[in-house]
Amino acid sequence: MPNQLWMAAPLVAFDLEGTGGQDRENEAILEVGVVPLAGGRPDVDRAYHSIVNPGRRIPRRPWSPPGLTSDMLALGPTLDHILPELMARLNGAYIVGHNVTVDWRLLSLRCPGIRPAALIDTLKLARLIRSGSRRNSLTALLTHYQLTDEVFHLAVGGQPHRALWDAVGAGLLLRTLVEKLFGQTITVDKLRQVAGVPINGEAMGDESGQLPLLF
Repeated sequence: MPNQLWMAAPLVAFDLEGTGGQDRENEAILEVGVVPLAGGRPDVDRAYHSIVNPGRRIPRRPWSPPGLTSDMLALGPTLDHILPELMARLNGAYIVGHNVTVDWRLLSLRCPGIRPAALIDTLKLARLIRSGSRRNSLTALLTHYQLTDEVFHLAVGGQPHRALWDAVGAGLLLRTLVEKLFGQTITVDKLRQVAGVPINGEAMGDESGQLPLLF
């Protein structure tokens, strides 16, 4: 149903951790977190989370995800092993993430068969509300909107800059930002106009950063 309200759409909060853009075409996925949204909230009972064995040792860098050591990753499944699960959960879904273009670049490089319905970026929504702020990282926004404790409660055992924690955080943040901007009545098509980012070069309408006419 193309004009369904946003909360009724197949929304999935997603995050991955990788080896870093400095690896270019050799960048590997190290961890994935996929959290369905039910009624606009993360449904952690149906979440999927896995470390990913990159098949090589990963040097520690300042930006490396906390706790993801080469020895730990060597015990995880390979990307080929978890790919069917990712495809089942992400194909046809509206993928929600914070600065989701970064994760999508690596995901589409390593898993070109994944075909989401759209990509929804919570960073774009945050910039509409906080256009003058430079503190729009996921952790800063969760702190600003007093959501951090709830993320820790839902992502049991998780921590910032790990895939499950960040995916839950993006899911919670989406609802908060949508309600502040639009209330409960925005359709998923209008949400995509405002917060969508291109998939493989598709046009997304107004990219000026101005809020389009919604109703």
